[in-house]
Amino acid sequence: MSSGKQVKIGAILSYLSIALNIVAGLIYTPWMINQIGKNQYGLYTLANSLITLFLIDFGLSSATSRYISKYRAEGKDEEIERFLGAIYKLYLIIDAIIFTVLFVLFFFLENIYVKLTPQEMEQFKVVYIIAGLFSVVNFPFVTFNGILTSYEQFIPLKLADVIYRVLLVGLTVAALLLGQGLYALVAVHAIVGLLVVLYKFIVIKKTVPVKVRFQKTDKSLYKEIFDFSVWVTVASLAQRLVFNITPSVLGVTASAGAIAVFGVVTTIEGYAYTVTTAINGMFLPKISRIYANTDGENDITPLLLKVGKFQFALNGLIVAGFAVLGATFIHLWMGVGYEEAYLGILLVLIPGLFYNSLQIANTAMVVQNKVRLQAFVNVGMGLINIVLSVVLSLFFGVIGSCISIFVAYMVRAIALCIIYDKNMHLNIPLFVKDVFMRMSLPLIFTIALGLLFNYVFPQVSWLWFIVKAFAIVSIYGVFMFLLGLKKEEKKKCMDIIKLRLRRKKL
Repeated sequence: MSSGKQVKIGAILSYLSIALNIVAGLIYTPWMINQIGKNQYGLYTLANSLITLFLIDFGLSSATSRYISKYRAEGKDEEIERFLGAIYKLYLIIDAIIFTVLFVLFFFLENIYVKLTPQEMEQFKVVYIIAGLFSVVNFPFVTFNGILTSYEQFIPLKLADVIYRVLLVGLTVAALLLGQGLYALVAVHAIVGLLVVLYKFIVIKKTVPVKVRFQKTDKSLYKEIFDFSVWVTVASLAQRLVFNITPSVLGVTASAGAIAVFGVVTTIEGYAYTVTTAINGMFLPKISRIYANTDGENDITPLLLKVGKFQFALNGLIVAGFAVLGATFIHLWMGVGYEEAYLGILLVLIPGLFYNSLQIANTAMVVQNKVRLQAFVNVGMGLINIVLSVVLSLFFGVIGSCISIFVAYMVRAIALCIIYDKNMHLNIPLFVKDVFMRMSLPLIFTIALGLLFNYVFPQVSWLWFIVKAFAIVSIYGVFMFLLGLKKEEKKKCMDIIKLRLRRKKL
Protein backbone atom coordinates (compact mmCIF):
# COMPACT_ATOMS: atom_id res chain seq x y z
CA MET A 1 0.00 0.00 0.00
CA SER A 2 1.26 3.50 -0.87
CA SER A 3 2.53 5.79 1.88
CA GLY A 4 -0.25 8.28 1.04
CA LYS A 5 -2.96 5.71 1.77
CA GLN A 6 -1.12 4.60 4.90
CA VAL A 7 -1.16 8.21 6.16
CA LYS A 8 -4.84 8.75 5.31
CA ILE A 9 -6.15 5.51 6.81
CA GLY A 10 -3.71 5.82 9.72
CA ALA A 11 -5.06 9.31 10.42
CA ILE A 12 -8.65 8.02 10.43
CA LEU A 13 -7.69 5.24 12.86
CA SER A 14 -5.82 7.77 15.00
CA TYR A 15 -8.90 9.99 15.28
CA LEU A 16 -11.02 6.90 16.06
CA SER A 17 -8.65 5.98 18.88
CA ILE A 18 -8.79 9.53 20.19
CA ALA A 19 -12.60 9.52 20.08
CA LEU A 20 -12.66 6.28 22.07
CA ASN A 21 -10.20 7.75 24.56
CA ILE A 22 -12.29 10.90 25.05
CA VAL A 23 -15.50 8.91 25.47
CA ALA A 24 -13.72 6.70 28.00
CA GLY A 25 -12.52 9.77 29.87
CA LEU A 26 -15.90 11.48 29.98
CA ILE A 27 -18.21 8.48 30.50
CA TYR A 28 -16.40 5.23 31.26
CA THR A 29 -13.86 6.51 33.83
CA PRO A 30 -16.46 7.96 36.27
CA TRP A 31 -18.40 4.67 36.09
CA MET A 32 -15.24 2.66 36.73
CA ILE A 33 -14.35 4.81 39.77
CA ASN A 34 -17.85 4.29 41.12
CA GLN A 35 -17.45 0.51 40.71
CA ILE A 36 -14.10 0.06 42.46
CA GLY A 37 -14.32 3.03 44.83
CA LYS A 38 -12.56 6.37 44.92
CA ASN A 39 -9.83 5.21 47.32
CA GLN A 40 -8.89 2.16 45.29
CA TYR A 41 -8.82 4.17 42.08
CA GLY A 42 -6.56 6.61 43.91
CA LEU A 43 -4.18 3.76 44.77
CA TYR A 44 -4.07 2.69 41.13
CA THR A 45 -3.44 6.26 39.96
CA LEU A 46 -0.73 6.69 42.61
CA ALA A 47 1.10 3.55 41.52
CA ASN A 48 0.99 4.54 37.86
CA SER A 49 2.12 8.12 38.52
CA LEU A 50 5.06 6.90 40.63
CA ILE A 51 6.21 4.34 38.07
CA THR A 52 5.77 6.78 35.17
CA LEU A 53 8.36 9.07 36.78
CA PHE A 54 11.01 6.43 36.03
CA LEU A 55 9.90 5.59 32.49
CA ILE A 56 11.21 8.59 30.57
CA ASP A 57 12.78 7.05 27.46
CA PHE A 58 15.42 9.82 27.27
CA GLY A 59 14.61 10.64 23.65
CA LEU A 60 15.48 7.14 22.40
CA SER A 61 12.02 6.66 20.86
CA SER A 62 12.43 9.86 18.82
CA ALA A 63 15.95 8.76 17.94
CA THR A 64 14.62 5.45 16.61
CA SER A 65 12.15 7.18 14.28
CA ARG A 66 14.66 9.79 13.16
CA TYR A 67 17.64 7.57 12.39
CA ILE A 68 15.78 4.67 10.76
CA SER A 69 13.87 7.13 8.53
CA LYS A 70 17.16 8.84 7.64
CA TYR A 71 18.96 5.58 6.83
CA ARG A 72 15.99 4.33 4.80
CA ALA A 73 15.95 7.54 2.75
CA GLU A 74 19.68 7.10 2.12
CA GLY A 75 19.32 3.36 1.30
CA LYS A 76 21.59 2.27 4.15
CA ASP A 77 19.93 -0.98 5.30
CA GLU A 78 23.02 -2.26 7.14
CA GLU A 79 23.17 0.95 9.14
CA ILE A 80 19.55 0.36 10.24
CA GLU A 81 20.44 -3.09 11.58
CA ARG A 82 23.48 -1.73 13.45
CA PHE A 83 21.46 1.16 14.84
CA LEU A 84 18.71 -1.17 16.12
CA GLY A 85 21.34 -3.29 17.85
CA ALA A 86 22.77 -0.20 19.53
CA ILE A 87 19.37 1.24 20.53
CA TYR A 88 18.20 -2.07 22.05
CA LYS A 89 21.41 -2.29 24.09
CA LEU A 90 20.73 1.20 25.44
CA TYR A 91 17.11 0.35 26.22
CA LEU A 92 18.10 -2.83 28.07
CA ILE A 93 20.68 -0.93 30.15
CA ILE A 94 18.13 1.75 31.08
CA ASP A 95 15.53 -0.95 31.75
CA ALA A 96 17.88 -2.72 34.16
CA ILE A 97 18.48 0.56 36.01
CA ILE A 98 14.72 1.25 36.21
CA PHE A 99 14.07 -2.26 37.55
CA THR A 100 16.75 -1.81 40.22
CA VAL A 101 15.34 1.56 41.33
CA LEU A 102 11.77 0.26 41.46
CA PHE A 103 12.89 -2.86 43.33
CA VAL A 104 14.73 -0.84 45.99
CA LEU A 105 11.90 1.69 46.21
CA PHE A 106 9.41 -1.10 47.01
CA PHE A 107 11.00 -1.58 50.45
CA PHE A 108 10.57 2.12 51.31
CA LEU A 109 6.93 2.55 50.25
CA GLU A 110 5.68 2.51 53.85
CA ASN A 111 8.12 5.29 54.77
CA ILE A 112 7.13 7.42 51.77
CA TYR A 113 3.33 7.08 51.84
CA VAL A 114 2.74 7.38 55.56
CA LYS A 115 -0.87 8.54 55.14
CA LEU A 116 -2.03 5.21 53.70
CA THR A 117 -3.74 2.83 56.10
CA PRO A 118 -2.20 -0.65 56.60
CA GLN A 119 -4.90 -2.19 54.36
CA GLU A 120 -4.39 0.45 51.66
CA MET A 121 -0.63 -0.09 51.82
CA GLU A 122 -1.03 -3.84 51.26
CA GLN A 123 -3.26 -3.17 48.24
CA PHE A 124 -0.88 -0.52 46.96
CA LYS A 125 2.08 -2.91 47.11
CA VAL A 126 0.26 -5.51 44.98
CA VAL A 127 -0.75 -2.86 42.44
CA TYR A 128 2.81 -1.48 42.46
CA ILE A 129 4.29 -4.93 41.72
CA ILE A 130 1.89 -5.69 38.85
CA ALA A 131 2.19 -2.25 37.24
CA GLY A 132 5.95 -2.11 37.81
CA LEU A 133 6.66 -5.53 36.27
CA PHE A 134 4.55 -4.70 33.23
CA SER A 135 6.29 -1.36 32.76
CA VAL A 136 9.75 -2.93 32.98
CA VAL A 137 8.82 -5.72 30.53
CA ASN A 138 7.15 -3.27 28.13
CA PHE A 139 9.85 -0.56 28.18
CA PRO A 140 12.31 -2.02 25.60
CA PHE A 141 9.47 -2.52 23.11
CA VAL A 142 8.75 1.21 22.91
CA THR A 143 11.06 1.02 19.87
CA PHE A 144 8.28 -0.77 17.95
CA ASN A 145 6.42 2.51 17.46
CA GLY A 146 9.51 4.15 15.97
CA ILE A 147 10.16 1.18 13.66
CA LEU A 148 6.57 1.10 12.36
CA THR A 149 6.60 4.89 11.86
CA SER A 150 9.90 4.81 9.97
CA TYR A 151 8.63 2.10 7.62
CA GLU A 152 5.35 4.01 7.15
CA GLN A 153 3.22 1.21 8.61
CA PHE A 154 0.72 3.72 9.98
CA ILE A 155 -2.35 1.51 9.61
CA PRO A 156 -1.14 -1.28 11.96
CA LEU A 157 0.45 1.32 14.26
CA LYS A 158 -2.78 3.27 14.72
CA LEU A 159 -4.90 0.12 14.65
CA ALA A 160 -2.89 -1.03 17.68
CA ASP A 161 -4.11 2.06 19.55
CA VAL A 162 -7.73 1.26 18.66
CA ILE A 163 -7.30 -2.39 19.68
CA TYR A 164 -5.73 -1.33 22.96
CA ARG A 165 -8.54 1.07 23.84
CA VAL A 166 -11.36 -1.34 22.85
CA LEU A 167 -9.84 -4.33 24.67
CA LEU A 168 -9.00 -2.24 27.73
CA VAL A 169 -12.50 -0.85 28.13
CA GLY A 170 -14.23 -4.09 27.17
CA LEU A 171 -12.22 -6.38 29.48
CA THR A 172 -12.30 -3.89 32.36
CA VAL A 173 -16.08 -3.53 32.11
CA ALA A 174 -16.43 -7.34 31.98
CA ALA A 175 -14.15 -7.79 35.01
CA LEU A 176 -15.99 -5.17 37.07
CA LEU A 177 -19.43 -6.54 36.13
CA LEU A 178 -18.20 -9.96 37.33
CA GLY A 179 -17.46 -8.43 40.71
CA GLN A 180 -13.69 -8.13 40.36
CA GLY A 181 -11.92 -5.12 41.85
CA LEU A 182 -8.66 -3.19 41.88
CA TYR A 183 -6.30 -6.08 41.13
CA ALA A 184 -8.32 -7.12 38.09
CA LEU A 185 -8.24 -3.54 36.82
CA VAL A 186 -4.42 -3.45 36.98
CA ALA A 187 -4.07 -6.98 35.54
CA VAL A 188 -6.28 -6.08 32.57
CA HIS A 189 -4.05 -3.08 31.79
CA ALA A 190 -0.96 -5.31 31.85
CA ILE A 191 -2.51 -8.13 29.79
CA VAL A 192 -3.89 -5.79 27.12
CA GLY A 193 -0.59 -3.92 26.95
CA LEU A 194 1.36 -7.15 26.38
CA LEU A 195 -1.14 -8.32 23.73
CA VAL A 196 -0.62 -5.07 21.82
CA VAL A 197 3.17 -5.49 22.07
CA LEU A 198 2.79 -9.01 20.65
CA TYR A 199 0.60 -7.66 17.82
CA LYS A 200 3.21 -5.03 16.90
CA PHE A 201 5.98 -7.66 17.03
CA ILE A 202 4.08 -9.89 14.58
CA VAL A 203 3.43 -6.95 12.24
CA ILE A 204 7.12 -5.97 12.26
CA LYS A 205 8.24 -9.56 11.60
CA LYS A 206 5.88 -9.81 8.62
CA THR A 207 6.17 -6.34 7.06
CA VAL A 208 9.53 -4.83 8.01
CA PRO A 209 12.54 -6.27 6.12
CA VAL A 210 15.11 -5.67 8.80
CA LYS A 211 17.12 -7.59 11.38
CA VAL A 212 18.86 -6.55 14.57
CA ARG A 213 22.64 -6.86 14.78
CA PHE A 214 23.96 -7.07 18.33
CA GLN A 215 27.57 -6.94 17.18
CA LYS A 216 30.11 -4.49 18.50
CA THR A 217 28.92 -1.00 17.71
CA ASP A 218 31.09 1.96 16.78
CA LYS A 219 31.32 4.38 19.70
CA SER A 220 30.66 7.28 17.33
CA LEU A 221 27.10 5.97 16.79
CA TYR A 222 26.45 5.95 20.54
CA LYS A 223 27.80 9.50 20.72
CA GLU A 224 25.54 10.60 17.87
CA ILE A 225 22.48 8.97 19.48
CA PHE A 226 23.36 10.56 22.83
CA ASP A 227 23.82 14.03 21.29
CA PHE A 228 20.38 13.79 19.71
CA SER A 229 18.58 12.13 22.62
CA VAL A 230 19.87 14.43 25.33
CA TRP A 231 18.34 17.49 23.65
CA VAL A 232 15.03 15.68 23.07
CA THR A 233 15.04 14.83 26.78
CA VAL A 234 15.78 18.44 27.73
CA ALA A 235 12.91 19.64 25.50
CA SER A 236 10.56 17.05 27.02
CA LEU A 237 11.51 17.89 30.61
CA ALA A 238 11.19 21.63 29.90
CA GLN A 239 7.67 21.01 28.59
CA ARG A 240 6.79 19.69 32.04
CA LEU A 241 7.51 23.14 33.47
CA VAL A 242 4.09 24.16 32.12
CA PHE A 243 1.10 21.96 32.97
CA ASN A 244 2.89 19.59 35.35
CA ILE A 245 4.22 22.30 37.65
CA THR A 246 1.24 24.69 37.60
CA PRO A 247 -0.87 22.72 40.15
CA SER A 248 2.02 22.98 42.63
CA VAL A 249 2.29 26.74 42.00
CA LEU A 250 -1.46 27.12 42.60
CA GLY A 251 -1.13 25.05 45.76
CA VAL A 252 1.27 27.66 47.11
CA THR A 253 -0.30 30.85 45.77
CA ALA A 254 -4.03 30.07 45.49
CA SER A 255 -6.24 27.28 46.84
CA ALA A 256 -7.34 23.66 46.43
CA GLY A 257 -10.40 24.97 44.55
CA ALA A 258 -8.13 26.69 42.02
CA ILE A 259 -6.23 23.43 41.48
CA ALA A 260 -9.52 21.62 40.83
CA VAL A 261 -10.51 24.23 38.22
CA PHE A 262 -7.08 23.93 36.62
CA GLY A 263 -7.61 20.16 36.50
CA VAL A 264 -10.59 20.76 34.19
CA VAL A 265 -8.45 23.10 32.07
CA THR A 266 -5.75 20.43 31.81
CA THR A 267 -8.25 17.73 30.83
CA ILE A 268 -9.82 19.71 27.98
CA GLU A 269 -6.46 21.04 26.76
CA GLY A 270 -5.15 17.47 26.73
CA TYR A 271 -8.06 16.26 24.61
CA ALA A 272 -7.68 19.20 22.20
CA TYR A 273 -3.92 18.67 21.87
CA THR A 274 -4.40 14.96 21.19
CA VAL A 275 -6.95 15.67 18.45
CA THR A 276 -4.95 18.42 16.76
CA THR A 277 -1.64 16.52 16.77
CA ALA A 278 -3.01 13.10 15.79
CA ILE A 279 -1.05 12.99 12.52
CA ASN A 280 2.24 14.24 14.01
CA GLY A 281 5.14 11.97 13.18
CA MET A 282 3.46 10.38 10.17
CA PHE A 283 5.38 12.62 7.78
CA LEU A 284 8.84 11.97 9.26
CA PRO A 285 9.79 9.32 6.64
CA LYS A 286 8.56 11.53 3.78
CA ILE A 287 10.45 14.58 5.06
CA SER A 288 13.57 12.43 5.48
CA ARG A 289 13.31 11.43 1.80
CA ILE A 290 12.87 15.07 0.76
CA TYR A 291 16.03 16.15 2.56
CA ALA A 292 17.97 13.12 1.34
CA ASN A 293 17.08 13.63 -2.34
CA THR A 294 16.70 17.43 -2.74
CA ASP A 295 17.64 20.74 -1.19
CA GLY A 296 14.73 20.29 1.24
CA GLU A 297 13.81 23.87 1.99
CA ASN A 298 11.99 24.55 -1.29
CA ASP A 299 10.49 21.08 -1.73
CA ILE A 300 9.07 20.95 1.77
CA THR A 301 7.07 24.17 1.41
CA PRO A 302 4.02 22.63 -0.38
CA LEU A 303 3.76 19.95 2.33
CA LEU A 304 4.21 22.59 5.04
CA LEU A 305 1.32 24.64 3.61
CA LYS A 306 -0.97 21.68 2.91
CA VAL A 307 -0.67 20.03 6.31
CA GLY A 308 -0.50 23.40 8.08
CA LYS A 309 -3.83 24.50 6.61
CA PHE A 310 -5.50 21.27 7.71
CA GLN A 311 -4.14 21.52 11.24
CA PHE A 312 -4.99 25.22 11.54
CA ALA A 313 -8.54 24.51 10.32
CA LEU A 314 -8.93 21.72 12.89
CA ASN A 315 -7.48 23.86 15.69
CA GLY A 316 -9.70 26.74 14.57
CA LEU A 317 -12.84 24.63 14.79
CA ILE A 318 -11.98 23.63 18.37
CA VAL A 319 -11.21 27.23 19.38
CA ALA A 320 -14.35 28.59 17.68
CA GLY A 321 -16.52 25.84 19.16
CA PHE A 322 -15.21 26.38 22.67
CA ALA A 323 -15.38 30.18 22.40
CA VAL A 324 -19.10 29.92 21.58
CA LEU A 325 -20.17 26.82 23.54
CA GLY A 326 -17.43 26.33 26.15
CA ALA A 327 -19.24 28.06 29.02
CA THR A 328 -22.36 25.99 28.38
CA PHE A 329 -20.33 22.77 28.17
CA ILE A 330 -18.51 23.45 31.45
CA HIS A 331 -21.82 24.19 33.20
CA LEU A 332 -23.54 21.05 31.86
CA TRP A 333 -20.53 18.77 32.40
CA MET A 334 -19.07 19.97 35.72
CA GLY A 335 -21.86 22.06 37.27
CA VAL A 336 -21.47 25.13 39.45
CA GLY A 337 -18.05 26.31 40.67
CA TYR A 338 -15.98 25.75 37.52
CA GLU A 339 -16.94 28.90 35.58
CA GLU A 340 -13.32 30.15 35.51
CA ALA A 341 -12.31 27.08 33.51
CA TYR A 342 -13.99 28.55 30.41
CA LEU A 343 -11.62 31.52 30.07
CA GLY A 344 -8.68 29.42 31.25
CA ILE A 345 -9.27 26.80 28.54
CA LEU A 346 -9.58 29.46 25.84
CA LEU A 347 -6.28 31.00 26.92
CA VAL A 348 -4.38 27.71 26.67
CA LEU A 349 -6.08 26.63 23.40
CA ILE A 350 -5.42 29.74 21.31
CA PRO A 351 -1.60 29.36 21.07
CA GLY A 352 -2.16 25.89 19.61
CA LEU A 353 -3.48 27.55 16.45
CA PHE A 354 0.03 28.82 15.72
CA TYR A 355 2.17 26.00 17.15
CA ASN A 356 0.29 22.87 16.11
CA SER A 357 -0.13 24.04 12.51
CA LEU A 358 3.68 24.13 12.14
CA GLN A 359 4.30 20.49 12.98
CA ILE A 360 5.81 19.77 9.54
CA ALA A 361 8.48 22.38 10.29
CA ASN A 362 8.92 20.84 13.75
CA THR A 363 9.40 17.39 12.20
CA ALA A 364 11.88 18.88 9.71
CA MET A 365 13.83 20.17 12.70
CA VAL A 366 14.07 16.59 14.02
CA VAL A 367 15.15 15.28 10.60
CA GLN A 368 17.84 17.97 10.37
CA ASN A 369 19.01 17.16 13.92
CA LYS A 370 18.35 20.68 15.18
CA VAL A 371 16.45 19.61 18.28
CA ARG A 372 18.98 21.54 20.35
CA LEU A 373 17.31 24.77 19.18
CA GLN A 374 13.90 23.37 20.10
CA ALA A 375 15.21 22.44 23.54
CA PHE A 376 16.46 25.99 24.15
CA VAL A 377 13.06 27.38 23.16
CA ASN A 378 11.24 24.95 25.45
CA VAL A 379 13.51 25.78 28.38
CA GLY A 380 12.82 29.48 27.84
CA MET A 381 9.09 28.76 27.59
CA GLY A 382 9.15 26.78 30.85
CA LEU A 383 11.06 29.45 32.76
CA ILE A 384 8.74 32.21 31.49
CA ASN A 385 5.74 30.17 32.63
CA ILE A 386 7.13 29.54 36.13
CA VAL A 387 7.97 33.20 36.76
CA LEU A 388 4.71 34.57 35.36
CA SER A 389 2.59 31.85 36.97
CA VAL A 390 3.95 32.61 40.46
CA VAL A 391 3.33 36.35 40.03
CA LEU A 392 -0.01 36.30 38.18
CA SER A 393 -1.63 33.50 40.20
CA LEU A 394 -1.10 35.58 43.36
CA PHE A 395 -3.45 38.21 41.95
CA PHE A 396 -5.71 36.30 39.55
CA GLY A 397 -5.63 32.68 40.76
CA VAL A 398 -6.15 30.03 38.12
CA ILE A 399 -6.76 32.64 35.40
CA GLY A 400 -3.36 34.15 36.18
CA SER A 401 -1.73 30.75 35.64
CA CYS A 402 -3.55 30.32 32.36
CA ILE A 403 -2.42 33.78 31.23
CA SER A 404 1.17 32.76 31.99
CA ILE A 405 0.75 29.59 29.89
CA PHE A 406 -0.74 31.67 27.07
CA VAL A 407 2.24 34.05 27.09
CA ALA A 408 4.79 31.23 27.35
CA TYR A 409 3.18 29.27 24.50
CA MET A 410 2.96 32.35 22.26
CA VAL A 411 6.64 33.14 22.91
CA ARG A 412 7.46 29.55 21.93
CA ALA A 413 5.46 29.82 18.68
CA ILE A 414 7.10 33.14 17.72
CA ALA A 415 10.62 31.92 18.59
CA LEU A 416 10.17 28.74 16.56
CA CYS A 417 8.84 30.70 13.57
CA ILE A 418 12.03 32.80 13.65
CA ILE A 419 14.16 29.63 13.82
CA TYR A 420 12.23 27.99 10.97
CA ASP A 421 12.74 31.11 8.87
CA LYS A 422 16.33 32.10 9.73
CA ASN A 423 18.02 28.79 10.61
CA MET A 424 16.07 26.29 8.51
CA HIS A 425 15.25 28.65 5.62
CA LEU A 426 11.60 27.60 5.39
CA ASN A 427 9.17 30.01 3.74
CA ILE A 428 7.52 31.19 6.95
CA PRO A 429 6.36 34.60 5.52
CA LEU A 430 4.33 32.70 2.91
CA PHE A 431 2.98 30.38 5.63
CA VAL A 432 1.91 33.34 7.76
CA LYS A 433 0.13 34.92 4.80
CA ASP A 434 -1.58 31.78 3.41
CA VAL A 435 -2.37 30.05 6.70
CA PHE A 436 -2.40 32.35 9.71
CA MET A 437 -3.85 35.44 8.04
CA ARG A 438 -6.15 33.91 5.42
CA MET A 439 -7.60 31.18 7.64
CA SER A 440 -8.11 33.41 10.66
CA LEU A 441 -11.01 35.19 8.92
CA PRO A 442 -13.37 32.15 8.97
CA LEU A 443 -12.49 31.65 12.64
CA ILE A 444 -13.30 35.24 13.60
CA PHE A 445 -16.57 35.33 11.60
CA THR A 446 -17.69 31.98 13.06
CA ILE A 447 -17.12 33.15 16.64
CA ALA A 448 -18.96 36.43 15.99
CA LEU A 449 -21.95 34.70 14.40
CA GLY A 450 -21.92 31.98 17.07
CA LEU A 451 -22.03 34.49 19.93
CA LEU A 452 -24.95 36.22 18.20
CA PHE A 453 -26.65 32.81 17.90
CA ASN A 454 -26.12 32.30 21.64
CA TYR A 455 -27.69 35.70 22.36
CA VAL A 456 -30.79 34.91 20.28
CA PHE A 457 -31.11 31.37 21.68
CA PRO A 458 -29.84 31.48 25.31
CA GLN A 459 -31.33 28.09 26.29
CA VAL A 460 -28.97 25.78 28.24
CA SER A 461 -29.45 22.02 27.86
CA TRP A 462 -27.65 19.10 26.26
CA LEU A 463 -30.16 19.10 23.36
CA TRP A 464 -29.56 22.78 22.64
CA PHE A 465 -25.82 22.25 23.04
CA ILE A 466 -25.86 19.56 20.32
CA VAL A 467 -27.99 21.74 18.02
CA LYS A 468 -25.68 24.73 18.47
CA ALA A 469 -22.58 22.54 18.00
CA PHE A 470 -23.94 21.27 14.69
CA ALA A 471 -24.69 24.86 13.65
CA ILE A 472 -21.16 26.03 14.55
CA VAL A 473 -19.53 23.20 12.58
CA SER A 474 -21.70 24.01 9.55
CA ILE A 475 -21.05 27.77 9.72
CA TYR A 476 -17.31 27.22 10.19
CA GLY A 477 -17.19 24.83 7.23
CA VAL A 478 -18.95 27.32 4.93
CA PHE A 479 -16.75 30.25 5.99
CA MET A 480 -13.60 28.14 5.69
CA PHE A 481 -14.53 27.07 2.16
CA LEU A 482 -15.47 30.61 1.03
CA LEU A 483 -12.73 32.61 2.77
CA GLY A 484 -10.02 30.20 3.91
CA LEU A 485 -9.30 28.34 0.68
CA LYS A 486 -7.78 29.67 -2.54
CA LYS A 487 -9.57 29.32 -5.86
CA GLU A 488 -7.57 26.26 -6.95
CA GLU A 489 -8.10 24.62 -3.54
CA LYS A 490 -11.87 25.14 -3.81
CA LYS A 491 -11.82 23.57 -7.27
CA LYS A 492 -9.88 20.58 -5.97
CA CYS A 493 -12.38 20.09 -3.12
CA MET A 494 -15.32 20.27 -5.54
CA ASP A 495 -13.63 17.76 -7.87
CA ILE A 496 -13.17 15.31 -4.98
CA ILE A 497 -16.83 15.71 -3.95
CA LYS A 498 -18.03 15.17 -7.54
CA LEU A 499 -15.83 12.07 -7.88
CA ARG A 500 -17.22 10.60 -4.66
CA LEU A 501 -20.81 11.26 -5.80
CA ARG A 502 -20.14 9.53 -9.16
CA ARG A 503 -18.72 6.48 -7.39
CA LYS A 504 -21.82 6.24 -5.19
CA LYS A 505 -24.10 6.36 -8.22
CA LEU A 506 -22.11 3.56 -9.86
